Parts: sequence; structure tokens; C-alpha cells
Amino acid sequence: MPDSQPRQPDDHAADVTGGPERSALTLCGARLTDGRIVDVRLGGSHIEAVGTAGSLVAPGARVDLRGHLLLPAPAEPHAHSDTALTADGAGADTPGPASQHPDDVQRRATEAALLQLGHGATALRSHVRIGDVQGLGALEAVLQTRRSLRGLTELTAVAVPRLLTGIAGAGNLAMLRDALKMGAGAVGGCPDLDPDPAGYAEAVLDVAAEHGCPVDLHTDSDDPGRLARFAAMAGGMRHGVSIGPCAGLSRLPPDAAARAADQLAAAGVTVICLPQGGCCGAERRGTAPVRLLRAAGVRVAAGSGALRDLANPVGRGDPLEAAFLLASQSGLRAEHAYEAVSAEARRAMGLPEVRVEAGFPAELLAVRGERLAGVLSLAYSRIVVHRGRVVARTSAVREYRDSEAGGSPGLPRQGRPDPGTGGGP
Repeated sequence: MPDSQPRQPDDHAADVTGGPERSALTLCGARLTDGRIVDVRLGGSHIEAVGTAGSLVAPGARVDLRGHLLLPAPAEPHAHSDTALTADGAGADTPGPASQHPDDVQRRATEAALLQLGHGATALRSHVRIGDVQGLGALEAVLQTRRSLRGLTELTAVAVPRLLTGIAGAGNLAMLRDALKMGAGAVGGCPDLDPDPAGYAEAVLDVAAEHGCPVDLHTDSDDPGRLARFAAMAGGMRHGVSIGPCAGLSRLPPDAAARAADQLAAAGVTVICLPQGGCCGAERRGTAPVRLLRAAGVRVAAGSGALRDLANPVGRGDPLEAAFLLASQSGLRAEHAYEAVSAEARRAMGLPEVRVEAGFPAELLAVRGERLAGVLSLAYSRIVVHRGRVVARTSAVREYRDSEAGGSPGLPRQGRPDPGTGGGP
């Protein structure tokens, strides 16, 4: 893979693996969002203890996190692994569209998942198309990616049929049930593209109730009547129901948008917004009215959406970028913006809560910086912990030349917790 790939730990990477016996790993000198400087001891897949810096002395590997802010790891609730990294087609030397062969889909899906893991997302929910010419091939490729990355990240596939109603949808409805038997973890789809959107949503909810799995629908939510009917149907679901990106709510009259938000809140439906824009092309760009939804009591999570595919040829797949956009464009406080990509995203995906406290899952992200707002603004260096192990590390050092006037300005260099007094690089 061109950018990143899993590798076996080398001899000097004891801090990455915690050793073959999975002994305790201690994160030393990390700053928490409340300002405390602490040591955090991890045992297995959970946090064993959190204490004042220097207070946790135990055998095992240690990772120096001085100068880093330690956070609950983010999760990615809305990815498209089967289409990720296809914007360049088959490549510069091979003209034409990107290959849809399962091996190529798996390669791209793996690369995308590792990219997002490097950003900090230790869990990923991916919408995968089924039916039409590909049948279940793309889903099998993504499920194989899930198996190959076990221990690095958790990947859940959402089965997404194009049509579900009428004669044309009968085969896809059977295929949707087959997808769940294969290992898809949720059912979804885009009711907006079906001739009978309400019938599509009802079919998805029926299959989810039959198999006891979550629902995650891709919808613009620009029809108040249709949204009201969906909220009424979803209200009795035992498992989680999410919809997104819901940018159409921003185009409704304020009173209609407010009523829709109240209905979604009453039904317990989570909205997964995409701060970078939608997944279906430039004509549907925009974002959900996050502040309106939150004020109504709707749980709002945030995802990245398209990742360098035909719908969005750029895209970073970075949860911290999504949080940054929520803070800068939607006016959320930094802590609320980060919750949308961490606590709320994990809740939408049915994952256990994470806190930097004893007893909670060891799913953590350390980012160089002192305050959350600064971390969302400039998050270059990151250390990612999944199941109590460091699984990804990104390091960045910024340096400057000395002034032409001579001498050194004596400025600190990024990556040096205790800056020296020396000159330039």
C-alpha cells in the first residue's frame, strides 16, 4: 500500500506492542482536559489506574506522553470503505475507473482504515453498497478487511442496498438478509433514491427488528412529512437508529426544522452529520443544523463521509478535522465538538463509553498540545491506543532557519517538551 500498512513490531518497539505477553503499559506524564498531569496504567483492554505523574511504578513498557493531551479515542461513524481512494481512478499509468475487483476493494478499504486509524479512530462504521452488478462482492472485501485488521481497529459494515421496494427491490431485500448473515453489523441505505422512500425505510426497519441489529440510513432529510413518518416508525426500535447527513434540515423553514428536530429527539434517533459536506456530490453539499438539533435534545455525532472518491476527491478521514469544523463553522464549544466525534460517535455505533478513568476501555488518543481547542486547530503528532496497545504513531517536527540578521530567536521547537537554549536547526 502506498501510504501506510500494518507491520510486525521491530526490536525497539516494545512500547508499541506492550510485549508478547501483553504486560501492563503505562502512559507517563499526560495532560488531561481538566489540566491534571497523570500517569495512566493499561492492563489488557482496559485502564487499570490513573494517578499523579510519577506515582504509578510498575513493570512493563512505558510511553512518555509529556507535552501531549490524552483524550478518549474518537470513532468514525460514517465512512465509505468500498469507494474510498477511488478519485484518481485506476491510477496515472492505467487510465479508466478504479477496479471493483474484491481484491482491489479490500486493498483500498484497508488503506483507508489505516489512514483513519492513524488519525485516531479506533472504531469505524462503513456504509457498503450491495446489489446491482457487484452483488455482495464489495461487502465481502470490506469484511475481509475487518478480519485482517483485527487488533488494530474495529470495523463494522453497514449493508446498503440501492432499491428495496417493488419488483426491482425484491432481490435486494433478500440480499440484505444475506448480508447480515455474512457479517454486516447494521442495515442502512438511501431511501431518497427509492421510488417509495417510506416503503424503503419501513423495509429496513423491519429487517433490523427481525435480526436485532442497528439501523443507519443515509438521507438528506429535506422532506418534513417523510421525516415525521420515519420518526414515528423508528420510535419503538430496540436497537440504535441513526440517520445522516441530514443537510436538508438546514434548507427547511425554521419552524419546520424545529418540529423535525423535536420528532427525532422524541424517537431517540441519532443524527450523524458530516461537517466536511455530503457524500453524494457537490450539488448536495451542506451540513445539518447542529445547534438546532442539540437544542432539541437530539444526539448528534459527526463523521468524515467520503474519502477521496468521486463524490469528494479530497477528504482526510480525520475525526479531529470534523470536530474542528463543528467548532469553527457550527459554533460548538471545543469540548462539545470533540464529543461529537468521540462519545456521541461511539454511542451511535453501540460501543462502550470511554473515559480516562480506571475501569474504562483503553481506547485513547494522545495529541501534542495542552488544550483541546489548540489540539483541534493543529494536531500533527498523535499516538493511538486500541485495546491497551499503541497501534499507530504519527510524529511531526517543525523547525525554522536562523534569522539572516544573525543569531537564534530562541524559539521552542515542536516535539521538544523541554526546549534547550541552542540555536537553529
